[in-house]
Amino acid sequence: MVIPSSSGRPFDAVLCDLDNVIRFYDMSHVAALERSAGLAEGTTAEVAYAPEVDQPLLLGRIGKEEWVESIARGLRRAVSPTQARELAVAFAAAPSWADQAVVPALRRIREHMPVVLVTNATSDLEEDLLSLGLSDLADHVVSSARVGVVKPDRAIYDIAVERAGVPGERCLFVDDRLENVEAAAALGMTGVHYRRPQDLHTAVAPVLGA
Repeated sequence: MVIPSSSGRPFDAVLCDLDNVIRFYDMSHVAALERSAGLAEGTTAEVAYAPEVDQPLLLGRIGKEEWVESIARGLRRAVSPTQARELAVAFAAAPSWADQAVVPALRRIREHMPVVLVTNATSDLEEDLLSLGLSDLADHVVSSARVGVVKPDRAIYDIAVERAGVPGERCLFVDDRLENVEAAAALGMTGVHYRRPQDLHTAVAPVLGA
C-alpha cells in the first residue's frame, strides 16, 4: 500500500539508521585492554569491522561467536592468543545505550508518519532492541542480517521504502555514514548525514513544528 503524500510536509516517512545515530557503544573497557596489550586504541575495531570479518555477520551467515573468533584470529598477529580472545570477547560484549536526545524525537515523529529502522545489524538485533527498550520505536525494522543485503546496496533501500509505504522521494533518510546517505539521495530521498542530535532535530522540525 502506498500512502499518498501530505500537502505541506517535506516528507512522509523517516528511514533511520541505528548505530551511531540511536545506539552507541561504551568501548572504555576495550580501550583499557588495548592499552594494556600495547595496542593503539581502536585496533580491535579496525579488525572487527574489516569487510571480510563483519560482512558475514551482517549478512546473517555467521553468529556472534564465529565473529568473535574471526576478530581474535585477526588480532593474533599483534598480541598473544589469550589477549586476542579477551579483546574480541570484550568488543562483542561492549555495553550499549540509546541516545535520549534522539529517541524522543523519533517517537514524536512516529505520531505523524511511519518510522523505519534501516540498519546493518546482526541476527541479535531484536533482542538488542528489547534490552534497550526500543522494540516499539519504529513501525518496521529492516535488518541486513534478516534481509541478506547491507547498506549501501540499493536493495535494502527498496525494502525499507516498501515497508514505509510511501514513495522513495517522500522519505527522509538519516545515517551517520556519508556513503549510505549519498546512496539514498541517489534514489531520490532526502538525505541527512547524522553527526549530532541537532541534525535530526533540524530535519524533522518542519513536521514537529519545533
